[in-house]
Amino acid sequence: MLIPVIMAGGSGSRLWPVSRSMYPKQFQALTESRTMLQVTAQRVAPLTEHKPLLVCNEDHRFIAAEQMRGIDTPCEIILEPVGRNTAPAVALAALRATQDDQDTLLLVLAADHLILDEDGFRQQIEAATPFAEAGALVTFGVVPRSPETGYGYIRQGEPADANGTGFMVSGFVEKPDSDTARGYLESGDYLWNSGMFLFKASRYLDELGKHRPDILAACQKAMATTTDDRDFLRVDGDAFGACPSESIDYAVMENTDRAVVVPLDVGWDDVGAWSALWDTAQKDKDGNAVVGDPGNVLLESSRNNYIRPHNRIVATVGVDDLVIVDTADAVLVAAKDQVQDVKAIVNHLNELGRPETELHREVYRPWGKYDSVDAGDRFQVKRITVNPGGKLSVQMHHHRSEHWVVVSGTAHVGRDRETLVLTENESVYLPVGCVHWLENRGKIPLELIEVQTGSYLGEDDIVRFEDQYGRAETGEVPK
Repeated sequence: MLIPVIMAGGSGSRLWPVSRSMYPKQFQALTESRTMLQVTAQRVAPLTEHKPLLVCNEDHRFIAAEQMRGIDTPCEIILEPVGRNTAPAVALAALRATQDDQDTLLLVLAADHLILDEDGFRQQIEAATPFAEAGALVTFGVVPRSPETGYGYIRQGEPADANGTGFMVSGFVEKPDSDTARGYLESGDYLWNSGMFLFKASRYLDELGKHRPDILAACQKAMATTTDDRDFLRVDGDAFGACPSESIDYAVMENTDRAVVVPLDVGWDDVGAWSALWDTAQKDKDGNAVVGDPGNVLLESSRNNYIRPHNRIVATVGVDDLVIVDTADAVLVAAKDQVQDVKAIVNHLNELGRPETELHREVYRPWGKYDSVDAGDRFQVKRITVNPGGKLSVQMHHHRSEHWVVVSGTAHVGRDRETLVLTENESVYLPVGCVHWLENRGKIPLELIEVQTGSYLGEDDIVRFEDQYGRAETGEVPK
């Protein structure tokens, strides 16, 4: 039995301003209409009938669940209470898998990689399966296209079979300088380290116990007390929080004597920077790649640019080799050969305490989303969309009042002890301290405008009493 394990952690800060900590790149549609998570799940679906195991952090749980539902792909989602790198995350998945079958194969994948030749990728997974079934820990090395300094490398050793399908791993090396990377490329003995793996769950746990028993013990303790919460499997937070943080390469793959590498030449990219998206995008006769509505981009004497408009016109005159990314609340303009340094901008914004590294203007919630349209001294305006069946928590605010105006759909509103039904162009006022809730019992999205007024308008001024999504509750509803 083969179970895909999709690792959906990470922040993707080099793809700011589209990728942000609360909505990172794996949940974004960067190369097509589907998100990278959705593409990854559908890429491996033909290989197995078993539903994938998705490992993600607490903050992204509702996004992950909704996106998997969006492609009609059942999955089990293991929540990491805190990030502890890949070795513990894979251990959680392996411990879960061995509860059902000790011989289960795990195909460990990142949720945010690009693979152009999906048929070729699946063929290599099938070719690698006999190695994993025989007890090897298989990693996949990408045949390098250039002397890349941004990847680690794997050195191929002796052939692992008579067909030359796989090779024993001779060693792992860190990201090289440019001269060393050119030497690796010329030798033909080195492959890019893709961070994808195939092995028996039980074998991985054996090797982890041999080389990092502290990590295994912490993960076993975390999995000893689990809680099923709707779509999610929660592990013991204290136990997992005490686990050392380590990558699977450092913890296991560099120490085991059973590592086999299978080469991949399938158009792989980890999409670590905006330049990678320019490399793979369709371009016009001048080498410009426009992602989004081409009617919003005007180009004059401009070449080899990557331009991603949002909902306004982006015009360029006489510029070459730029990345221009527009969002509702931020614009990035960068030289294409320096986009690796976008992370420095994110760090600077974090130092300034700016919210643009964490949230977009449009914020997704388990019940739908809201768009912060305008804000000023003592007021804020949001456009709220509640999905059919969605319900905001029963809540109150200490510092703000709210006025809701229905734009479309039908709203069921609770206000203290009364229930109201509002339709298009009807409104309700919710004073400070009022206990209230909002629900969409209809078949179409409910849209409304919310005007907040008060001395403090932060999202942490929400006192929840009941919530159907399992978010924190503070006590009984006041009588």
